[in-house]
Amino acid sequence: MMEAKSLITRPSAGQKLAGAGFHEISGLAWSGSGAIARVEVSTDAGATWSDATLQLPVLPKAHTRFTFPWRWDGRAAVLVARCTDDTGYVQPSRAELVDARGLQSTYHCNATQGWKVNADGSVVDAAL
Repeated sequence: MMEAKSLITRPSAGQKLAGAGFHEISGLAWSGSGAIARVEVSTDAGATWSDATLQLPVLPKAHTRFTFPWRWDGRAAVLVARCTDDTGYVQPSRAELVDARGLQSTYHCNATQGWKVNADGSVVDAAL
């Protein structure tokens, strides 16, 4: 069973932001244990978190789309999403997942995924 997982799909690797200003961050969250209760987004590599808006309907064991408004200042940033399902399970960071499962666990990897937005607007894997 896949535990809670979320992923930012826009912006993501290979995409490029046109310039500083308002951008909508969007993505998907899901859980094999139930419904998504919350998605949080960080624009500073996980130092601070804010709630995203969940798009209805939110159903058990189904993808849930989320959005988050972001005003980009044109400087490099790292975007990350994490979700919580209705059992209270919180999606772990890569470090938390390694602590729980060890280095050899790649099957059903549900760690958070970061995207680095460079100052030129290009987006690459942040490898958090």
